Amino acid sequence: MAASLKSPDWRERHLSRSFRRSAGTEKMSDDSMPLQELPCGGLQSHAPCQSRRLHKRKTRGHLSEGLDTECTPTELIQQWSPPHKHQRLTCKDKENDQHLFVLARRPRRRRDSRAGISWDHLPDELLLRIYFYLPLQDLLRVSLVCKRWHRLVFDESLWQSVDLQGLTNMGPALQQVLRTGVRRLRCPRAFVEELHLTGTEPLQLVEMDLSSSIIPVSALESIVCRCLRLERLSLEGLQLSDDIVRSLGKNVGLQQLNLSGCSGFSASVLADMLKSCCRIEQLNVSWCGFDKDHVKSVVSNVSPRVNSLNISGYRESLTLDDVEILVNRCPEVQHLDLSDSTLLMADSFLVLKQLKNLQHLSLSRCYHIHLAALTDLGQTLPSLRLLDVFGLVQDNQLPPLKKEMPRISINSMPFSNVARPTPASRLPGCHGDRSMWNRKCRLSVQL
Repeated sequence: MAASLKSPDWRERHLSRSFRRSAGTEKMSDDSMPLQELPCGGLQSHAPCQSRRLHKRKTRGHLSEGLDTECTPTELIQQWSPPHKHQRLTCKDKENDQHLFVLARRPRRRRDSRAGISWDHLPDELLLRIYFYLPLQDLLRVSLVCKRWHRLVFDESLWQSVDLQGLTNMGPALQQVLRTGVRRLRCPRAFVEELHLTGTEPLQLVEMDLSSSIIPVSALESIVCRCLRLERLSLEGLQLSDDIVRSLGKNVGLQQLNLSGCSGFSASVLADMLKSCCRIEQLNVSWCGFDKDHVKSVVSNVSPRVNSLNISGYRESLTLDDVEILVNRCPEVQHLDLSDSTLLMADSFLVLKQLKNLQHLSLSRCYHIHLAALTDLGQTLPSLRLLDVFGLVQDNQLPPLKKEMPRISINSMPFSNVARPTPASRLPGCHGDRSMWNRKCRLSVQL
């Protein structure tokens, strides 16, 4: 009844509405298809509608309601989830493997938060003070750490006094030490094959001991010719040359010179050297390759300031006239060694009487001096305290002689110490004493 009352126009409108609903159903089914399966015309026609529908979903309801639905937008999940950390590549130079390109940034080096100061932050002055207490071997090891430490290790202030006794390969070590500006150098009984010193800069040596060493004359010349500040020098037992002795004359401040057992130089060069070195106080020229001219060069040109002189070993070369010249030139002599001078006799005591300060006299093996004349020395030389007459007095004659001269010590010093860096009386069986002119070197080779 009601359907019949409706007009045909209403029926047409109802049918058209139903048709549109069915078309909408088909349209929704097409939207649910994947993008690659949709026709191009459908993708173009349905895209605006799809974007509007997504916009409505984003703005619809609260965020908690959207998270509870199955169609929760991915954008909201990403906003409320913690940021994803990219896994850092562990293999170096593998960033572009598998066609990946990664911009990697290396982390900054963390500063050491531990308490203390780095060695790199210490000033040079403090490091030099620390190095000053290191022994020679440790100092050389420290020089291998870095360039800065190598530069500081070979600073001139650390190499003022060096003892190289006992070092086997002496040549390179001696060459390196001389470059450091060493002032006190001790290397007795050394063996040096070759030595090449470059440059012409003078050495800073003030004290040097090369006693009983084996060193070529050319190598010794290269050292001595660069020395201008020597004050104490011992070349005992070495082969010298005129150039070496001439170079010694440039050291006007020389005070102690030991040339015992040396040879290879002329008398005229020796005289010139002694004239130049007018400050010598101790001179040892015993047992050298001297003739009469050499002896006369010594007694006639030695410095008047000399107080200790060893001119022993010249049996047929030293005469009473030479002793008289010497006494007149050097009246301040306190230690005089005339041993093995076979031409001297008891009349020489009258000449020696002029030495008012003579304390030590050695007349060992002067066989022309009789025992009876020795008893008068106590009165002839009132300042005398030490007397060496080895070879003149037998063991059974020594007690009566000591009784005649109670204030004089007789035969107490078998070896002479004049100008020697290490006293000869302490050398046999005493290897622990490594002093040089009563002072030890700071850096020394530990055996």
